[in-house]
Amino acid sequence: MQKPSTNRLWCCVRYYLAICLSRGQADYTIRAKKYSLRKFCSWCFVRNVFTAHEIDIALMDDYMEYFNAYRKPKDNQPICKANKYALLLNVKTFMGKMHNRGVIENNPVAHIELPSVGRPLPKAIFTAEEVKKILDQPLMLGEKGLVDRVILETFFATGIRRVELRDLDVEDIDVKQQLVRIRKGKGDREYILPISERACEWIVFYLAKLRPQLATITSGSALFLNDKGARFRVNGLSDTASRFVRLAGFKRGGACHLFRHSTATIMLDNGADLRHVQEMLGHANISSTQIYTFFSRSKLTEVYNKTHPSALIDKRFHQ
Repeated sequence: MQKPSTNRLWCCVRYYLAICLSRGQADYTIRAKKYSLRKFCSWCFVRNVFTAHEIDIALMDDYMEYFNAYRKPKDNQPICKANKYALLLNVKTFMGKMHNRGVIENNPVAHIELPSVGRPLPKAIFTAEEVKKILDQPLMLGEKGLVDRVILETFFATGIRRVELRDLDVEDIDVKQQLVRIRKGKGDREYILPISERACEWIVFYLAKLRPQLATITSGSALFLNDKGARFRVNGLSDTASRFVRLAGFKRGGACHLFRHSTATIMLDNGADLRHVQEMLGHANISSTQIYTFFSRSKLTEVYNKTHPSALIDKRFHQ
C-alpha cells in the first residue's frame, strides 16, 4: 500500500481507511471511522485547515469546544458523551497512524485528554419471565413468525451480538454437541459457546422446514436467511427484536442487545461465575462483564440480607 505523496487531509484519511480495510477490520468499524473523520475534515476545511501537519492540540481543543456547544438540529440536545468520545478518539487514532507511517513527522495530539465517558449501565434488563413473553410473540404470527422465533431464541440462548448471529453459517451449529462456533467475534476472536437443547430443537426445525423455503442459489451456507434468501442486515435484526418487545407490551427500549444483557444477568442471578459469563459473552476484558454484576439483583439481595447489619437487625426485630 503506497503512502500518499501529499499530507493533504482527505488524502491521508483515504490512506488510513485503506490500512484499516487491509487489516480486516469490520465494515461497521470502518464506516464509523469514515463518518468521524469526514465530520472532522469538514470542520477543518471551514477553518482553512487542509493538511494533516496543521492539526495540533490547540485545534483539537477548539474541536472539543465545538462539540460541547453543539446541539442536534432534531431535538436541540447535546451529543452524548459516548458519541463525543468516539468522534474524538477516531481523530486521535488517525493522527497516531499517520505518524507511525511517516506521513507526518510529529504527532502533537498523542497525549491529548479525551472526555470521560464512564461506563453506562444497560438501559433495559429483562427477567426470564419477560423474555419468555417476548419469545412467545412471533408464534402469534403463524408460519411467518417462526423464523423470527428461531432468531430470538438463538439470541437469548447464546447472548451473541447481532453481527455474530448474522454471520453464522449452517456448519457453525453442532446440534448433537449443543455448541455454536463464532468464527469472527469482536476483535476477530473465534470462540465456541454452548447452546441450549431448546434452541437446538428450534434450529433443527428451521433447517428442516423453513430455510429450504427461503434459500436461493446465492444463499450459500448462511444460517439465517431473510425473505430474499440473503443474510439479514444487522439493522433488520434490531428492528425485529424491537418489534416483538413492543408487541409484548414493554415500553422499555430494547433490541438485539437486550437478550445479551438478559443472558448475562440471569446467569449471574443463578450463580454463574463471572469468568464463565465473560467467556459466554466473548469479552476480551472482564471489566466489560463486571457491569452486569450491578444488575444481578437476586444474588446481591441474598448477600445483602445475610450480611448487612441493617437487614439483620430488621429480621431480629420482626421475629
